[in-house]
Amino acid sequence: MKKSSPAKQLPPPPAEVTVPDNEVTVQQLNELLSNSSGFYSLPTQHFNEVFPRIYVGNAFVGQNLMRLQKLGVTHILNAAEGNSFMHVNTNAEFYAGSGITYHGIQANDKPQFNLSTFFEEGADFIEKALAHNNGKGKVYVHCREGYSRSPTIVIAYLMLRHKLDARVAVATVRLKREIGPNDGFLRQLCQLNEKLAKEVLGGLIWCIKNIP
Repeated sequence: MKKSSPAKQLPPPPAEVTVPDNEVTVQQLNELLSNSSGFYSLPTQHFNEVFPRIYVGNAFVGQNLMRLQKLGVTHILNAAEGNSFMHVNTNAEFYAGSGITYHGIQANDKPQFNLSTFFEEGADFIEKALAHNNGKGKVYVHCREGYSRSPTIVIAYLMLRHKLDARVAVATVRLKREIGPNDGFLRQLCQLNEKLAKEVLGGLIWCIKNIP
């Protein structure tokens, strides 16, 4: 998890390196997340609505049934399910009787953790949550602090289901909440961006080849 200070300083890219317009780098994403001095801000609120009916927040609200019900939350995605200090020990039983549907992802906030294996799973759950009750569902996506794991899942959802470029998706969430996914997660978002761009290109080539 990135701290507010003293954060890593972003080195200037070598002058000879050029990045294609469709290629996204970890440095570009970090620049969107940090200020001009390369520092990151910690969340100032327990939760924020980062996209219509999608809330990103911390464990405090995630474990507060009254607060969740007051918000009208219908679905919970815990991106830090587990028993350790860095995880949040909730499950479907915790929300039994509340009318809230639960889904857990056992992720670690470490650069080497492959969160991308859960991108589709998380996007599916968020998509179904929003479609709930004739499109009136609300989903609360959280980890321990609502800073790294949970915003990464939401960013991946925006890329997968709304076809947003990684930079646009990151900026969209950052506009509403202070976040700082670790560099490993940012790299996985860059890889997802590349994969989606290739799929779009492949689709265009197929269409061109099959024009009658």
